[in-house]
Amino acid sequence: MFTELNSILNTSPDSFTRGEFILVSDRQSDASFLIHHFLSFYLRSRCKVCFLGLVQSFCHYSAVSQRLGVSLTQAKEKGQLVFFEGLKESLSLLIPQENNTESEAVNFLRDPAVGLRSLYEFVRSSVISSGSVEEGAEEWGPPVLLVDDLSVLLSLGVNFGAVLDFSHYCRAAVCSQLQGNMVMLVRCNGEEEEDDGDEETEALLKGLTHQCSLNLHVQGLPTGYCKDIHGK
Repeated sequence: MFTELNSILNTSPDSFTRGEFILVSDRQSDASFLIHHFLSFYLRSRCKVCFLGLVQSFCHYSAVSQRLGVSLTQAKEKGQLVFFEGLKESLSLLIPQENNTESEAVNFLRDPAVGLRSLYEFVRSSVISSGSVEEGAEEWGPPVLLVDDLSVLLSLGVNFGAVLDFSHYCRAAVCSQLQGNMVMLVRCNGEEEEDDGDEETEALLKGLTHQCSLNLHVQGLPTGYCKDIHGK
């Protein structure tokens, strides 16, 4: 975890604000380190975490978390972490095999027009289950939804309006109804002032900015990379 960031946000694993929607965005930079930070942060906070990993495998996130002192494998085994591996689930749908079962959560790959209702239902069932504790099972704190990254859905053909609806309903279920937290990453590749930039991604970012309670934006220095931090 980044203790400096926790200090700036005035938060800690023992004391954090509930009901927050944290939007993480980047532009020509890589803000994924913040996703790794919040994943380890909320697992240390004993929250029930639902992670939609749409860009990397579970092994990738597990290896980074291990360096941060958190075991994702143990968290899954204890029922604290529900990990949706988007790459694996998409492959089982696009290249069906006898031993693989198709996931309804990615049915938008067959027809993007159907929207993300099935993916929302997966999230909702994952976080709602945190409110029911089976006999002998550990009791977890408030639910947390992490998404890395939401803009991938646009490249898969989903309309940005459907993505905004998805985030809105997730926020209503996780943040409002269950008083949990939500962290979503959105990537913007081009310059903000470019006319030929990705219009849908920019529209998605603006829409999510109006929904979120906190926006953490990562962007490189205008002077570019340098060994020593100086310049503009």
